[in-house]
Amino acid sequence: MAVYRIIIILFILSLTGCAVGPDFQRPTAPTVDGYTQQPLPAQTASVEVKGGEAQRFVKDMDIPGQWWTLFHSKPLNDLIEQSLKANPDLESAQAALRVARENVYAQQGAFSPSVEANFNPTRQKTAGVLTSPLANSNYTYSLHTAQVAVAYVPDVFGGNRRQVESLKAQADSQRFQLEATYLTLTSNVVTAALQEAALRGQIAATRRIIDIQSKSLELLKRQYELGQIATGDVVAQEAALAQVQAMLPPLEKQLAQQRDLLARLAGRFPSESLVEEFELSALQLPHELPVSLPSKLVEQRPDVRSAEEQLHAASAEIGVSIANRLPNITLSASAGSSATAISQLFMPGTGFWALAANITQPIFQGGTLLHRQRAAEAAYDQAAAQYSSVVLTAFQNVADTLHAIQSDSDALKAAAAAERAADKSLSIVRQQLELGDVSYLALLNAEQTYQQAIISLVQTLDNRYTDTAALFQALGGGWWNRSDVPSGVGE
Repeated sequence: MAVYRIIIILFILSLTGCAVGPDFQRPTAPTVDGYTQQPLPAQTASVEVKGGEAQRFVKDMDIPGQWWTLFHSKPLNDLIEQSLKANPDLESAQAALRVARENVYAQQGAFSPSVEANFNPTRQKTAGVLTSPLANSNYTYSLHTAQVAVAYVPDVFGGNRRQVESLKAQADSQRFQLEATYLTLTSNVVTAALQEAALRGQIAATRRIIDIQSKSLELLKRQYELGQIATGDVVAQEAALAQVQAMLPPLEKQLAQQRDLLARLAGRFPSESLVEEFELSALQLPHELPVSLPSKLVEQRPDVRSAEEQLHAASAEIGVSIANRLPNITLSASAGSSATAISQLFMPGTGFWALAANITQPIFQGGTLLHRQRAAEAAYDQAAAQYSSVVLTAFQNVADTLHAIQSDSDALKAAAAAERAADKSLSIVRQQLELGDVSYLALLNAEQTYQQAIISLVQTLDNRYTDTAALFQALGGGWWNRSDVPSGVGE
């Protein structure tokens, strides 16, 4: 009866005992009031060009789970939908989450007793100088043993609970890494599409410049035939035209490579067709931009949440290391039957049983367990520092994009003004050249100025779209509002 009492007491202790080690406390959110030193303006500057509309900063505005739809581009929506279904990086992250969850379930199995059944048939001979173990004194005999064994390790000090806690935190960390992979994928598709649109814009602008310079060359050739200009002016214009034409192949190469990138993001091979194409003129710039409260950013950024769960796991591992230094208790029981003939198994008189308890207290292991505990504590300090670093990086990302968006609107305003002025100047110079009022050098300067202005305008416009997408990514991408993936993927 005493053995039963001990077993019952230890079982109750395993269910109600306190787990050793620190209980995890979530880090407090940063107490800063904003992301930048200077207050944000109510809205950015506006420009009279496509994509130059003013953007308004909206504090604590929620972010839609499919934030890229704010660009109002069906090809972009379709391509992201394909990427979410076929991208191998996302599939890898989903599999990693399943692995982490199964590890939690496996560790939870230690809360239950383990039960094993075995059957052991043997044929053996006892030495003649020894007494036969059988009642009939036979020295050669068969022995058949069948038994069921039950073992249970009461989690008196909570070592297993802390281990499960650590694995659950790692699974949650992997869940947020999945969200980060999802956000990275969708952001990369948006950025790649915007880059393709910018390249198409630069190619169109370059072809326009080539057309302008080709017409200028024809004009100079006519003036040369009339004896109005020297041969050197014509040759100089031919050289200028060749320079602009040389700009086209690198841009076309970049466009082809950008198409390859989009195909890979969508889970396709570069040789497979990609029907979606992107032009800046077909994209709408989001007019309202979210600016989440700084205290909410640590809740919204999946990389911050993942780092927090890694910190949680490190905290639980301290409890595991402390529990390993305390007594380990094992309860076991077995029951079975042994007989010299298999047909006699489970007959009266063949049965046996045993109950046992074992307590092991580590005394000396060369400091191994002590230093493992210290290592776990140091790992917690490391995870805490890494968490702080991730938080600082998150705030820097948001601040960088907010600065960029404000700068982009000013840069676009200047670039648009420069393009209009350069276009007007080139038109005037060409007219004057036809009348013989200016030299060829004036035309060359006007062409080069216009060339730089029109390319700069396209690039500046692309920066505005790209930095807008970067803000949504920096704020977490609205994963908490997702409804575009199968149930359970992001849970």
